[in-house]
Amino acid sequence: MNAVETALQTALEHLAPLNGQVTTPEDGRRDVTINAGDLLEGARLLLDSGWGYLTAITGLDHGESEGVLEVLVHFCAGAAVLTLRIRLARVGGELASLCALIPAASVFEREISEMFGVTFSGSPDTRRLFLPDEWPEGVYPLLKESPAAAGEA
Repeated sequence: MNAVETALQTALEHLAPLNGQVTTPEDGRRDVTINAGDLLEGARLLLDSGWGYLTAITGLDHGESEGVLEVLVHFCAGAAVLTLRIRLARVGGELASLCALIPAASVFEREISEMFGVTFSGSPDTRRLFLPDEWPEGVYPLLKESPAAAGEA
């Protein structure tokens, strides 16, 4: 086993208490699907073990017909990439903020909130990051059926 695979195996061992579904989207990556309520614990398990660092939080809209939005929390340790995948209701999705554990998460959380409509409870800063102040409430540009995605906002 090479160093990247060893690092990923170590991360999965730390996350074992969460009983998440593990997939391998490509070499050097593992995705662990966890419950929304386990996000803080998952991040804490990785941080307490000294495994990697937060690199990004991204969103993935599966479309109105599926009614699901995913928040992807990406950690890296060297070339190893571990993603915590959290499935949420497409409208009204809420997650606990990671800012108490990782202050730099604020920028990513603000972006996900603004672009997808996810609420991060306990976030210390909920100001807009990219969109102008006059942007209409409830219009999230990265949702597939959003008027903004169609160039109508």
